[in-house]
Amino acid sequence: MRMLILLAALAASFSLAACNTISGAGKDVSSAGHAVTDTANDAKPH
Repeated sequence: MRMLILLAALAASFSLAACNTISGAGKDVSSAGHAVTDTANDAKPH
């Protein structure tokens, strides 16, 4: 029974770590997209 609880806790901690990693990657991609959009808007002739 202890082993099952230990494995469940370990799985939960890995799940939370993965969510934070994916969230951070999504923010990085979004930030890069905004930078490209801003650069393209600056390059447009006015």
